[in-house]
Amino acid sequence: MKNILITGGAGFIGSNFAHYILNKYNNISIIVLDKLTYAGNEENLSGIKENNRFHFVKGDICNVSLLKDIFLEYNIKGIFHFAAESHVDNSIDEPEIFVRTNVLGTFHLLETAKSYWMKEPFKYNEKYEDTCFLHVSTDEVYGSLGSEGYFTEETPYAPNSPYSATKAGSDMLVRSFYHTYGLNTIITNCSNNYGPNQHDEKLIPTIIRKALLKENIPIYGDGKNIRDWLYVEDHCKALDIVFQNGRKGEVYNIGANCEKTNIEIAFKICEILDELKPLDNKESYKEYISFVKDRPGHDKRYAIDASKVINELKWQAGTKFEKGIFSTIKWFMKKYRI
Repeated sequence: MKNILITGGAGFIGSNFAHYILNKYNNISIIVLDKLTYAGNEENLSGIKENNRFHFVKGDICNVSLLKDIFLEYNIKGIFHFAAESHVDNSIDEPEIFVRTNVLGTFHLLETAKSYWMKEPFKYNEKYEDTCFLHVSTDEVYGSLGSEGYFTEETPYAPNSPYSATKAGSDMLVRSFYHTYGLNTIITNCSNNYGPNQHDEKLIPTIIRKALLKENIPIYGDGKNIRDWLYVEDHCKALDIVFQNGRKGEVYNIGANCEKTNIEIAFKICEILDELKPLDNKESYKEYISFVKDRPGHDKRYAIDASKVINELKWQAGTKFEKGIFSTIKWFMKKYRI
């Protein structure tokens, strides 16, 4: 049995990944480490908590003694590092928290893995040669694109928010541990995810919730900011493939080639809700859309060139946006019971 550590495993992507791994494999046990802040919720793990191959530890990745205890108790052979402060608006208000978790926390995790798996730089302890530290990052580290072009693995970093700056810092630490010590690391930079378990404050859950509550649906600026949208299950499949077959020390960009403006997203959700739960007093939920003051440093466009992971590892995003957003809306309607 191989024991895998999933940090931030009670959050949005981490919890989906925990479900995915336990459902796919019979020879892997997972240890979920999560601080259970506003972004983590144990309910996201319902359905797998009773599995004897599932273990949950409440704790902080900045707690070095806890990390050492986990490695010793569970004999960790692989890491999927999701744990991060990720809400851009919060990073603008309280950037220090993001520096602590995203940069210092990642450093402590890297140090612990290195000390447990390795004798010295580029020399592994016996039976730990095939370990891997997979660091899950974001396309936001690359900054903002114009109307054309795509982020590739060679795009220079140009983060524009405290959140993306701290993720860029954590990426650089991971890179350095590979080149300096020979630690088996891989970095993935993904586009915007959506799907079940996403935090209520994020764009798509906010649109759904506000519409169902018949409240104003806030859209920043002119609503023309563009993101590449990736269904979370497709992301989980990509991470699994990268972990199993990706080259150590490499970066893989993961995207779905599904660019949508924020206002397009809002319109689509409202159109689906018009069919699923028609309004009595209004023609469409679109009438609740309202434009609000743009947030500072709001990047205009993200778009990922995922050709490396597609060509090298034969991964492809399989969920069309129309199908993914419909199932996502249905999931949140059930959650909100509205």
